[in-house]
Amino acid sequence: MRHGRGHTASVFRNPEFRALWAAELVSVAGDQLARVAFSVLVYGRTGSAAWVAAVYALTFLPALLGGVLLGWVADRLPRRRVMVVADAARALLVLPLAWPGLPFALLCPLLVLVVVLASPHSAAQGALLPDVLSHGDELERGFAVRQITNQTAQIAGFAVGGVLVTLIGPEIAILINAGTFLLSALVVRLGVRRRPAPPRGPGLDAASGFRIFTTDIREGAAAVFTHPGLRTLAAAVWLVGCYVAPEALAVPFVDDLGADPAAVGLLMAADPAGSVIGAVIVSRWVPDAWRERVIIPAAALAGLPLVASLFAPNVAVVVVLWGLTGALCTISLVPAQAVFVRTTPGAVRGRATGLAASGLIAAQGLAMLVCGGVAQIWSAGVAVAVCGAGGLAAALALGATRGGREVSAAHRVDGDASCATP
Repeated sequence: MRHGRGHTASVFRNPEFRALWAAELVSVAGDQLARVAFSVLVYGRTGSAAWVAAVYALTFLPALLGGVLLGWVADRLPRRRVMVVADAARALLVLPLAWPGLPFALLCPLLVLVVVLASPHSAAQGALLPDVLSHGDELERGFAVRQITNQTAQIAGFAVGGVLVTLIGPEIAILINAGTFLLSALVVRLGVRRRPAPPRGPGLDAASGFRIFTTDIREGAAAVFTHPGLRTLAAAVWLVGCYVAPEALAVPFVDDLGADPAAVGLLMAADPAGSVIGAVIVSRWVPDAWRERVIIPAAALAGLPLVASLFAPNVAVVVVLWGLTGALCTISLVPAQAVFVRTTPGAVRGRATGLAASGLIAAQGLAMLVCGGVAQIWSAGVAVAVCGAGGLAAALALGATRGGREVSAAHRVDGDASCATP
């Protein structure tokens, strides 16, 4: 019996994982810098907070469209090639965004395309990880490492992104983001072993292009939504994404408390900092036998600190509460992601992973818009509490189903048959 207590850093002995990790870290850092740059650029040109919020949401919401329509690419082409081509294409699309005179009529569609192309990249990466990390609990530790480094990159982005954009200007920051995509493509190309594309389903070779396209989308959705366990896991992952929404309300929340504006950065960094702690906890101190069992309880408990923050007397207490939510979210998210990709059959893993990953990103953007609307009517504190209460209720509803407890059993008996298309 494995106990899941292997050291998290041991996954770095795997050269392919090192390449995937380094490429993702570079890309995340560039994206974080670009989000700050777009906010500064748009606000400087329009003076409108609404435009800033809309453009910021465009860095999240189109991911769902990409996951549904393009996740199949990771199951039809060699996955390393998908990642390299997606990165190169995003670099080319980002370059025009650095032009100071680019009309909004072009900026917004280009930004949507950049986000949409992230979906096949994420799908291919997620589908590759079980092949790269195939021994023991390496997959869980790999997800934990990615969570730690990605959240640390976000903390660093909140800390230095604004200062850096002020020093070099938003246009240069956007060009740097384009460069990070090219660097990511190079690292993946040189550091990840080439593997053939997954085998096609029977009869697809003779089918028309449109029929293959629609069949791929249908199979990817069916792989998730017709399997009770995978459906529950995907819902748990998306639910965790909703808990990130309070970050978008840090400014009005601090204002409602009458605190110094400098506290905004502390509030925005609280969730990612807690996430780092949660990743360490789940990878080092939660036994392997308990990891799947904590997914729903941790997701439910994560809502309670957000409800409690409505009654917090000062910023320090809110920082602790939001950090606790971040930790509990990650304790739920890491095993949910690992069980999901391990259980999904290899032939549809790219599409299923792409749908789950893009749904997570889209859930963040949608939750931010909803919380913003609630805050506009009542207050930021009420919006955060509503977010927490809604997440708690949704997690309890998931826990009332039997789907989450069927995943492992289905995987042990016949993983490839568990997600068959009706």
